[in-house]
Order: sequence, then C-alpha cells, then structure tokens
Amino acid sequence: MHNLAIFPLFYLPPVSYFTLLKENNFEFDLEKFEHFPKQTYRNRATIASPNGSLDMVIPVMKGSKLHTPYKDVKISYEDRWQRLHWLSMQTCYRSSAYFEFYEDGLAPFYEKKYDYLFDYNYDMLSWLFKQLKLTSPLNVTASYETDIAVDYRTVMTKKEIPTIQTKPYFQVFSDRNEFIFNLSIVDLLFNQGPQAKNYF
Repeated sequence: MHNLAIFPLFYLPPVSYFTLLKENNFEFDLEKFEHFPKQTYRNRATIASPNGSLDMVIPVMKGSKLHTPYKDVKISYEDRWQRLHWLSMQTCYRSSAYFEFYEDGLAPFYEKKYDYLFDYNYDMLSWLFKQLKLTSPLNVTASYETDIAVDYRTVMTKKEIPTIQTKPYFQVFSDRNEFIFNLSIVDLLFNQGPQAKNYF
C-alpha cells in the first residue's frame, strides 16, 4: 500500500488544495502517471475579476485525450494564452496589496515556454511553496498505484470542489462582489502576502 497521500498536480491550485495538504501534514506525493482528465484544475485556475470569478485555462495539444498519461500532455501555444493569463492577473490584481511583491517571480512563467504541462505546473508549485515558506519536498509518484491510503486524485474537479471551510479575507473588488471562496492560491498571496500561509 502507498502510505503517503497522493495529490493531483494543479495549475495555480485553489486555496482548499493547500488546506488539504496541511491536513495531511504536507506528507504527500504528486501523481504523474494518471490518465489526463479534462475539466479539472490540472490546466485551469480561477481568479477574482470585477465581474466575479474568472477561469484561466491552459490549452493542451490535440490528442491529449483521457488515455494520455499526464506526464505526456503537451501545452499548446497556438493561442497566446500566456500573455492573456498574465494580462488578466495584472488587470485583476494590480491594485492588491502584494501583487508587486510577487510580480517579478511569477512573470517568467508567462514568458518561458514549457513543452509539458506537468513540468510547468511542477515548477509553478515549487515557486508557490517557496513564497509560502513551505519546506516539504515535492516528490512525484514512480508509477500509477491503486492501493493508496489517502487518494485525492479524483477530487477537486471544476464541477465538484470539496467544501472546506476557510475564513474569508479581504479580496480585490470586495466593494462589488461578495467573498469568493476557493479561488487560486495567487488570490490569497496577492491580497495577504506573507500572512497567506496562516489561512490554510
């Protein structure tokens, strides 16, 4: 049996992802060999916009069907999604308290072109761990296993988010929107800065 919890690897994961990591004492492996599922946070993130939540989706190459291992899924650059995602973040968070604090570290992820989605998300998660002062190693699975003690691979699809209670914090556009739960971790970082890790 695989004793550690297994987590999927997401693009700019939602806050609840980190809450679940904390509940598992940050003892986990990241799944690398699963078949790539559509409509999940593996290639999308949700941020706050003036009109409510805004989804940012990383396009993948055609042929990345359900039977393609996640590690082999390639990012598509037919559309200029990097420019669009970065512009969206700048537009939505420029007025937040800590956007400028993280801007220089995050910008390269929207300039460098990665071949594989897994590698892109892995490097992004490594950067996020550093900003949150989390020291747990980011180990990945060596194969696909079914006998697992704690399995989070099938939770947190876009349609089904675990209802994990996290306390509200100040968000941009709070003057026009109610608090939006479970946005991407960057929403928490840009608004709370170094205090973000206290919210999990």
